[in-house]
Amino acid sequence: MSAALITASVLSLAGLLVSFALGYAAAAPEEVLRHVTFAIFVTLMTLLAHSMTMFYLIGKGRAIRDAVAEGGLTTDAAARVSALRGPVFKLATLAMASTMLAAIVGGGVDTGVVPAGVHAFLGMLAIAAGAVALRAIVHALNESSRIVDEVNRDLGA
Repeated sequence: MSAALITASVLSLAGLLVSFALGYAAAAPEEVLRHVTFAIFVTLMTLLAHSMTMFYLIGKGRAIRDAVAEGGLTTDAAARVSALRGPVFKLATLAMASTMLAAIVGGGVDTGVVPAGVHAFLGMLAIAAGAVALRAIVHALNESSRIVDEVNRDLGA
């Protein structure tokens, strides 16, 4: 599951980059339509990837907490997994919010209410936030896997 979540996050970041390039290069109405269509899909994919990662980390923490309690272990594994969630939740929420904001403001660009530069800046912000969130996600998922291995070893599994 971790690999799928990391893959989804990488694909969403790559999609944001492609969407930005499509929008930057768009001159004809059909190119703008291609950018808009792709950007809507990537926005939804970004929201799904980051929210699923957050739910996964919540479930992983609960599973570790239950395993430690049932096994009668004296370890801080549950606290360490909980500590991993904080940065991911903050950064993934920022990535989702900046991606949604860029998408919403993109509608304003299409109607001529918002300057294209504002939308481009928000797109770059979404890309940067997605990259930082991806780094935190990879770290948290790798560390949580190590903690699960440690708990399994302590349980004798």
